[in-house]
Amino acid sequence: MSVSHHPRETERTDFVAVLAKTCLVTFLISLGFVVLYPLFWMATNGFKTNAEIFGNPFALPSGFSIANYISAWNQGIRNYIATSVIVTLGSAVCTVLVSAWTAYGLTRSKLPGKPFFVGIVLGGLMLSPTVAVIPLVRMMQDLGLYNTYWALIILYTAFRIPFTTFLIRAYMLGLPRDLDEAAIMDGASEGQIFWRVTLPLCKPILVSCVILHVLFAWNEYLFAMIFTSGADLQTLPVGLTSIMAKHGTNYAIVFAAMTLSALPIVITFFAAQRFFIRGLAEGIGK
Repeated sequence: MSVSHHPRETERTDFVAVLAKTCLVTFLISLGFVVLYPLFWMATNGFKTNAEIFGNPFALPSGFSIANYISAWNQGIRNYIATSVIVTLGSAVCTVLVSAWTAYGLTRSKLPGKPFFVGIVLGGLMLSPTVAVIPLVRMMQDLGLYNTYWALIILYTAFRIPFTTFLIRAYMLGLPRDLDEAAIMDGASEGQIFWRVTLPLCKPILVSCVILHVLFAWNEYLFAMIFTSGADLQTLPVGLTSIMAKHGTNYAIVFAAMTLSALPIVITFFAAQRFFIRGLAEGIGK
């Protein structure tokens, strides 16, 4: 027997599907506008003069002179970006490598008492960095690391390892063990299995973790302000505060500086968004 559908029911189903798709597209466009417009507004105000900003802050600039961007670049932004790049990349590499090796030990090795160690790692998520600021300052001073790149790299790595390990471990739990067993039969050591088998399979979640760490380290303010005292070692968040203090009335230069500081993060995210979304979806889903 064949079941026949009434034409009106078919038309109603098609109408509901089209309406739902239209609403979804409208919502996504509106959300994209809400997210992108502040960035666009900030970038365009960097091309204006103070008079234009105060006269009509939401209008397009009368001209697109890059004088404000050049001024912001020469007044310290290039040094702040260089410091942020060193600290961010250094801590990102250390965090991901240590976390990946820890996650491998918690998922692939025959370590006794694994649940206990997993609990210790996850317990690190509950530790507030602000609580440990005072003893950390004393410790860094005693070690001779205060006001150096290493102070921020070590601190950013230490406080991001628990979260990064949690994500990578969740991803590794879903990886097949057949390749590990085949590598063991071929005489591979634990280190060779980690570097040549497991780590390449974890590329999506590793990229996701790197991006999440970059977003954290690039915008972190508290540690960067406390553990660096010289202008040569200030990261972007602290440097932008200094620029705003010096040029508080020249909003055009401030907007240009903010745009230059946000540009690397925006480019990085859009360049790696495919791996970022895939890694998080597969890692959290497992």
